[in-house]
Amino acid sequence: MLLNFRVANHRSIREEQELQLHPAYDADRPPGTDWAAVPVVGLFGANAAGKSNLVGALEYMARMVLNSHRDAEPGDGITRSVFRLDAAAADEPSWYVVDLLLDEVRYTYGFSVDDERVVDEWLYSYPLGKKRRIFERPDGDVHPGDSQARRELELVENITEPNVLFLTMAARSKQEDFRPVYDWFATGLRFGGGRARPPLGAPAVQVPDVAELLALLRSADLGIEEYGTERQVMDEDALRRLYGGRVPQRELARLEERGPREFVRPWFGHRGRSGVVRMELHEESAGTRALLEQAPRFLSVLQRGGTFIVDEIDSSLHPLLTTRLIRLFQDPETNPRAAQLIFTSHDASLLGRVDGEDILKRDQVWFVEKERHGETRLIALSEFKPRTGENHERRYLGGSYGGVPFIDESFTKALAARGDEHGETA
Repeated sequence: MLLNFRVANHRSIREEQELQLHPAYDADRPPGTDWAAVPVVGLFGANAAGKSNLVGALEYMARMVLNSHRDAEPGDGITRSVFRLDAAAADEPSWYVVDLLLDEVRYTYGFSVDDERVVDEWLYSYPLGKKRRIFERPDGDVHPGDSQARRELELVENITEPNVLFLTMAARSKQEDFRPVYDWFATGLRFGGGRARPPLGAPAVQVPDVAELLALLRSADLGIEEYGTERQVMDEDALRRLYGGRVPQRELARLEERGPREFVRPWFGHRGRSGVVRMELHEESAGTRALLEQAPRFLSVLQRGGTFIVDEIDSSLHPLLTTRLIRLFQDPETNPRAAQLIFTSHDASLLGRVDGEDILKRDQVWFVEKERHGETRLIALSEFKPRTGENHERRYLGGSYGGVPFIDESFTKALAARGDEHGETA
């Protein structure tokens, strides 16, 4: 479970920004839970405010943890994306920190990097609430904690290049105290994009529980009553049916070169006048295909636990469907492992209410805005001391919280003048 994320000097983020996931209001906790962090966080803001950069910063941190030993050649330095609108930023480190709760133990892990090397790195745990140093790496020198096997960690340090994270090498060298944090980045943290689309003819997404997926499809009122999969050989006849009779030349060339391929393809049973009619994925609407692509990922993280990050969740899903998915994370019955959903969105309707209840609680909403010099700033809704039952959607659109685009009159006048010019020309 992610408790906190901090980042500085990454793309549009200049000064330290902190995403705090600790509950702020006991009254807003999902009934029957004592979760240490909120199950859902929504990040709202105008285009180019930096929402995706915040998500990208956490993704960069995960990539460094999992792949720094593969991506970095000795002496090649480190690839990073600093704040470009301040020349001094290029000479300063970029740094990233997470606080995690894993098997009831809190961990803090972070690192800072410049263009050449890992400048600083550290890992602490807090068993029984007391701080325990696992290791520190100030200025590139590793200092193991008192409980660590120093000789073994010295061997790991000897094979750790200056541009590689020590956590990566220690965890891969089977140092047990390093594994929980490394494993969270490897399997507990997942990323999804609202714009993702499966190619036609691609294998179906692995569905963790067909019954749960079918219940979700039914609740979305898409007219889908049944769901299943079947193996299908993609030969020329199948391609002709798939593409409506005219098969692209590239597909025919691939078929001639490689031969027929076998896929596991989903089918969907729709209500019809004479009963249930089976339809294939390509026959569904774009919105339905988007839900079918995303839903198994949501259901998987709900079953297994972890933190799921979705950038631009509203770019492919209808707000009512997004609301349905959010509620799955809010309910301990459908979220027994305290999984988390963190998403970015432009859709202010998600700040509203459905059936008399807030879709997102007061401590689950953050706003992202750009300041005068292009720096991203992260602001919690809770900083505005919102009252219970307050209309967050209306206040956000009215500019009370920030994070909305500002278009001055010169833009409107320029458009009007351009229209007049074309009118005169015509």
